[in-house]
Amino acid sequence: MTDATLNDDAGELNPVPATDYLWRAIYIIAGFFIAAIFLMPIVWSISNSFKLPAETLSNPARLIPENFSLQNYRNLDTVGDGVLSFVGNSLYLAVGTVVVTLLISVPAGYGFSKFRFPGQNVLFIAILATMMIPFQSILTPLFLILVKLRLANTLNGLVLVYVTFQLPFSIFMMRNAFDAVPKALIESARIDGASQWSLMRRITLPLALPGVATVAMFAFLNSWNEFLAALIFLSQEEKFSLPVMLVNVTTGIRGLIDWGALQAGITLTMVPCILLFLALQRYYVRGLVAGAVK
Repeated sequence: MTDATLNDDAGELNPVPATDYLWRAIYIIAGFFIAAIFLMPIVWSISNSFKLPAETLSNPARLIPENFSLQNYRNLDTVGDGVLSFVGNSLYLAVGTVVVTLLISVPAGYGFSKFRFPGQNVLFIAILATMMIPFQSILTPLFLILVKLRLANTLNGLVLVYVTFQLPFSIFMMRNAFDAVPKALIESARIDGASQWSLMRRITLPLALPGVATVAMFAFLNSWNEFLAALIFLSQEEKFSLPVMLVNVTTGIRGLIDWGALQAGITLTMVPCILLFLALQRYYVRGLVAGAVK
């Protein structure tokens, strides 16, 4: 094998050992193999969702549908009052959770990062400590609080419950994101007469966008996929979220489960998550790495 060359700092060409190519090839093959393991269930669900109902359980199974069909998606809307009509409820819960979480966590993270006040570290540790409490253990107190606020069995009440679960991690991420902004930049803006509000909105917040994207993605995914709290806090069927309504598909009618419709429902729940991840992937990775090294 002929060795290739690379330029060193002095501009001279140095040979690249053939073993480097071997290790790179091993890493690439291992990466494709691991990716295939994780992606295969997703690809299989998407493929089954476009098969005809009779082909879904055919033996031997085919990865590529023999005849592409939207019949499973049409069947999905005939279960109960129609599963597709509950997509709007899930979107309302997910988007509402993202908006309220960002409205609270961004200024809170900025305050913990840029201000000093008595008991600051104790308060921040107390917020982080709530991340270790299983959310199932506080469902009953939260339900009683919502009853007092007359928000029980409402989508707005469930949004507040989801925000409660998201805030500790979100404040932690936003504080780290604001800590990464160079102090010299902030001091320069202060010398130029920038107000505190202007500092946060025009100077630090644009540089903290990876943290904002990370918080938005976590809040959306967790609220979009959440099942237990939605099942407990919502009692009227027209307010159910998509994961709760999919239970009707998994239990079937008179014991008969429509596997094709179930695969279509799973695919439907994945689409917003995949689109959001693709849109925010660049910011998400940067924000996650920044939070991990703090």
